[in-house]
Amino acid sequence: MAVVAIVQARMGSERLPGKVLLDIAGQSMLAHVVHRLQRASLIDRIVVATTTAEADGQIVAECEQIGVLATRGSEEDVLGRYQKAALSFDADAIVRVSADSPFVDPEVCDLVVSRFLRAEPRVDYASNKIEPSFPLGLDVEVFTREALTRTAMEAVEPYERAHVTVYMYHHPDRFSLLAVQGDRDLHSWRWTVDTPEDLAFARAVFSRLGGDFSWREAVALIEREPELAVINSHIASKDIAAG
Repeated sequence: MAVVAIVQARMGSERLPGKVLLDIAGQSMLAHVVHRLQRASLIDRIVVATTTAEADGQIVAECEQIGVLATRGSEEDVLGRYQKAALSFDADAIVRVSADSPFVDPEVCDLVVSRFLRAEPRVDYASNKIEPSFPLGLDVEVFTREALTRTAMEAVEPYERAHVTVYMYHHPDRFSLLAVQGDRDLHSWRWTVDTPEDLAFARAVFSRLGGDFSWREAVALIEREPELAVINSHIASKDIAAG
């Protein structure tokens, strides 16, 4: 089974434009995401799925610089963009990761992928966000190409097209789902990058730990220096359920 990680990336972020190419400890955020995914043992290939918008040519150029493949598709229909990328690279299983997640962790990726691959009976979708326990920004979703194809055919609401997998986990009657949890509930910790405060937090952690740290080392750092978490703890997450 070919396991392909597809990283969605675009320059047009509303709250922090161009964030995926902003510098964190000497590398772009996108480069950190790719390099950390490369350390996951159960991912066979990594692809960046960006858009056909002119500004996203910068993302294609960065992909060439860091040595990762890129595909381009619709800016608004992210679900269609994923389907195109999955078909282009003959993925049997897709790992969905966002380019605004510089803390994405190879151990967590391998945990979710391994649970997906070993599930008996087989499942359509596995993730650590159905019953969340990991810090926000360590989200990993794994699903079959068949589930992606069916979702692309059936999902019609704009927010379902924009958020790729929401149709899957909102329809447990149509898809078999598997929740993956960690050994601690740290979901209130915010490690995603969507605002200047999030970026300041990421830069502070990376400046102390470098680029190859584990998520557990980041937890230990924040427990030693709790003031780090204060940098962005007041930021509210966007609600996608209402579209």
